[in-house]
Amino acid sequence: MIRYGIIGSGMMGQEHIRNIALLPDAAVTAFVEPDPGMVARTRALVPQAAHVADIATLLARDDVDALLIASPNHMHIGQLTQIAAIRPLPVLVEKPLYTDEAQLPDLERLMRAYPAPVWVAMEYRYMPPVQMFRDKVAAATGGIRMLTIREHRFPFLEKVGDWNRFNRNTGGTLVEKCCHFFDLMRLILDDEPQRVMASAGQAVNHRDERYDGQTPDIWDHGYVIVDFARGARAMLELCMFAEGSRYQEEISAVGPTGKIEALVPGPTRFWNGDAGPAPTPKVIISPRNPTGPVAHDVPVDPALLAAGDHNGATFYQHQGFLDCIRTGRRPDVTLRDGAQAVAMGRAAQRSAQTAQAVSLD
Repeated sequence: MIRYGIIGSGMMGQEHIRNIALLPDAAVTAFVEPDPGMVARTRALVPQAAHVADIATLLARDDVDALLIASPNHMHIGQLTQIAAIRPLPVLVEKPLYTDEAQLPDLERLMRAYPAPVWVAMEYRYMPPVQMFRDKVAAATGGIRMLTIREHRFPFLEKVGDWNRFNRNTGGTLVEKCCHFFDLMRLILDDEPQRVMASAGQAVNHRDERYDGQTPDIWDHGYVIVDFARGARAMLELCMFAEGSRYQEEISAVGPTGKIEALVPGPTRFWNGDAGPAPTPKVIISPRNPTGPVAHDVPVDPALLAAGDHNGATFYQHQGFLDCIRTGRRPDVTLRDGAQAVAMGRAAQRSAQTAQAVSLD
């Protein structure tokens, strides 16, 4: 039995809790959460778990074997540093790993010296249609030359204190939201980025909101182009005022022998049932010769769809994390992987702000 301590049990923390409940030999035994409303919701999910005041109290318990960090983005590095100093347990930490370059010295120390596994939560890797896409992409394309990721989705959701309305807390939209996609680019291409070019801004969402007299500054749309070391090019297209889309994510890769696409619906709870049943995820392979696309349905277990907003990915991610703890194998998503995804997002933020390409080394 692996017993989890949860640090931050807001919306995403509760998704993790629901998925942990589906896993054999895993349980949530304690959690840290300052917001009374979220405490009440967490107690409804795990009435047996203890609500504790702070991280130090959580780490002092003898019924906690591993940690999940699902607190606001800007808190992750400070909390990992505190855990390292007190009791460095295995950690699954939500993305983005960091939000500001001032946090890099602490992150570098963690990368050098943290003695237990740290797995950065990149749920999109584990969506079943993305998994099938990854399995088939090399054979379908003959070697990727162009990779495109499109996300047309709903606006940022309401979080506790609406912390996600401001770049100072999130790192910016191209970090907060898009580090998932930059991680996928590196994973799918098995290569490192060299140059980033972006155009992005705030066109529709949150413009009429005010918090202590401040207007939200998070962007809601953009394009990012990334050049990779071995010559492949990747592009991200983000729109956060397109929740009427049939598919939320569309990923395509093209090479000399063909094309492959993954089509991923958005969260089931947001689908308009009056429009008919929610779409089924698909992977489509389109060879150049002979031409003719072949579509594969990739259904997801309804129990996993009900447990979260990521097409079952959170469940599969926890399976991998628990296996990592039990076998001692390397995490799928290391601190370096998490840092690289943020570095790409930070470069994209700078590129969009300066209208200049940004080199990565």
